Amino acid sequence: MTNIAEQQVDPATLKRVICAAAIGNFVEWFDFAVYGFLATVIAAQFFPSGDPSVALLKTFAVFAVAFAFRPLGGIFFGMLGDRIGRKRVLSTTILLMAGATTLIGLLPSYAQIGLFAPLLLTIIRCAQGFSAGGEYAGACAYLMEHAPRTKRAWYGSFVPVSTFTAFACAAVIAYALDASLTPESMASWGWRVPFLIAAPMGIVGLYLRLRLDETPAFQAVANEHAVAHSPLRETLKTQGGAICCLGAFVSLTALSFYTFTTYFTTYLQVAGGLSRATALLISVIALVFAALMCPVAGAYSDKVGRRATILTTGVGLIVVVYPAFMLASSGSFAGSIVGVMMLALGAVLSGVVTAALLSEVFPTRTRYTASAITYNMAYTIFGGTAPLMATWLIGMTGSNLAPAYYLIAISLLALAGGLALPETSKISLHSPLPDADEGALAGSVG
Repeated sequence: MTNIAEQQVDPATLKRVICAAAIGNFVEWFDFAVYGFLATVIAAQFFPSGDPSVALLKTFAVFAVAFAFRPLGGIFFGMLGDRIGRKRVLSTTILLMAGATTLIGLLPSYAQIGLFAPLLLTIIRCAQGFSAGGEYAGACAYLMEHAPRTKRAWYGSFVPVSTFTAFACAAVIAYALDASLTPESMASWGWRVPFLIAAPMGIVGLYLRLRLDETPAFQAVANEHAVAHSPLRETLKTQGGAICCLGAFVSLTALSFYTFTTYFTTYLQVAGGLSRATALLISVIALVFAALMCPVAGAYSDKVGRRATILTTGVGLIVVVYPAFMLASSGSFAGSIVGVMMLALGAVLSGVVTAALLSEVFPTRTRYTASAITYNMAYTIFGGTAPLMATWLIGMTGSNLAPAYYLIAISLLALAGGLALPETSKISLHSPLPDADEGALAGSVG
């Protein structure tokens, strides 16, 4: 296959591409955040028990089972995206995700239909986890394959922006409902409101995605009749080393993200002694800060390159993670904000460079499949287990700082894997990759 000259995408189209890519990612993480913030209410509605902690465990168990379906969805939609195109698959994933989230808001409770309520909740969550498995990597590929090569990380940073914004919006809505409604109203109908918001968002997202064209990179491959017939087989045969190296770095992205967005609200209460409302307020402030910092991190990565950004991220987290946990456990409002923001910087840098690397490390023929496998496996293993590991480490060691050492260990793993990758910040996404795993690690990436 001959190299294809890159097509310049006009700024108006790029803006629509950013919106279309970001809104599906927003829906995905908004549901995740809402489910976590309202876990106690959901537990009472679907898993009534004499022991509230048992009901809560069952609620999170449903969340964990759904999470296990993400790698399967990543493989399925990744292969589909490499065969029929990014646009059609992303239109499907946002429809499934928004539909599943809306259905949760409409589900009858245990008191109304008995055991069918938790069964239906589990099925819907699994369907959503499956569809979400194809969303993030596909959204990144769609955006990167439109963006100019010199500003890919900056344009790609708006995908992480939508992630942090989704968490912030979910926290604000959950807090507003909790503060304005009586416990009876919250249990009766209030908890349903955030899930039902997904319906109009999904319709808008689907409309935006259907109006856009396929990416120039995929169109070039399709025009040359070079679309992969067996993307999974080709990925496993030629991209194993790249998947392992990038996966090692994405493990830090996943762990720092979940520690920052999910676990730290609990940590501020347990270790810092802050109230739930105060901890939530600090988290919202830090999430808005993280969203604002994403384009800055993207511009930095485009200027210094991916390997320098990887080095900055790994070393930076190793340096700040201990004082960040110390400040967050101080019980001081100002100290806690500084501590959370320090951790947020690491999560932002790793998230932004990951969004670029997911597309740059792999060739167009198998980009969707390879990036979806890498992303979802790392997030399932290191992200989904982050709160559990942090809680377990504190219990085993008796130290509230134990999760900080875990983050440092994963940072070292991420540095080893990430720095084994070639520099990819200015490469073309329209060029073929040699059919050899060694080529991926030697710098022939395209």
